Amino acid sequence: MSDRTIDKSEFTPEERERYARHLILPSVGEDGQRRLKSARVLVVGAGGLGSAVSLYLAAAGVGCLGIADDDKVSVSNLQRQILHGTSTLDRSKTASARHRLEDLNPNLEIRTHRVRISENSMSAIAESYDLVVDGTDNFETRYVINDACLHFRIPYVYGAVHQFEGQASVLCARNGPCYRCLFPSPPPDGTIKSGREAGILASIPGVIGTIQATEAIKWIVGMGDLLIGRLLVLDGAAMRFVEIRADKNPACPACGRSANEEER
Repeated sequence: MSDRTIDKSEFTPEERERYARHLILPSVGEDGQRRLKSARVLVVGAGGLGSAVSLYLAAAGVGCLGIADDDKVSVSNLQRQILHGTSTLDRSKTASARHRLEDLNPNLEIRTHRVRISENSMSAIAESYDLVVDGTDNFETRYVINDACLHFRIPYVYGAVHQFEGQASVLCARNGPCYRCLFPSPPPDGTIKSGREAGILASIPGVIGTIQATEAIKWIVGMGDLLIGRLLVLDGAAMRFVEIRADKNPACPACGRSANEEER
C-alpha cells in the first residue's frame, strides 16, 4: 500500500462487530483493517465488474470509495449489474451505486464522479486515490486509465469480460507491466464484438470482479501474492483458469526505458 498516514483511531463497537471476521484473520487483523479504513480506491465503471468490485470493497471497509460512470441504469443492465435494481431504473449509475453502497456500509465516504472518462477527466480524478480498479468495457478507456495510473504512480487492477471468458491482473505496479505492455495497440475495428453484440453470461463479471476486489484488498492490507506479472484468464464454459506470464516490456512507450528517461 502507499506510505500515506494510516488511520490510527479506534474502531467503534459497531465496526468491531461488522469487521469481526477480518479482525480475527492473522493476515488482516486490526492493522490491516485500519489500512482498509484509510484507503482511497477509485472504481471506474459501475457495470458488471464495477458492481462486484464496489460491493466487496464497501463490505470490506475501504474508507473512501470513488465510483466513476456517466451512464444511467437500464433494464438490460440488471442481468449482471447487481449493484443496481428495478427501483433505480433510469437513475444515474453513480446515484444508484451510492444508494446501494451506503445501505451496505454507512461508515464509508462514497465519492461519485458522473463523467465520461477521458484523458482530462481521468487525470483530474485519479490523483486523489491510492488505487484504481477497472470496471470498463472498452480498450480506449483502459489505455486512458493505464496512462493516468503510470503518471500518478498508482497501481491499476485490471479486469475484462467477454461472453463466457474473463481476465484479471495487477498493472502499473513497481517492476510490473502496464496495460500497454500486454496490449500495445487495440485490435482492429470489428474484430472483437462488444458485450451488447456478443453477450455476457450473467455471473462472469461477478467472478472476475470478485478477483479484482480480492487483489485490491490484498494490496491495501499488504498480504499475499498479487497478480503482478501474471494474467489470469478464465474460461467459464469449461470452468478452467489459465495463468499467463505477463512481463514488463522494456521497449514499452508508456513505461519502458525510453519513457522513464523522458520523465527524468
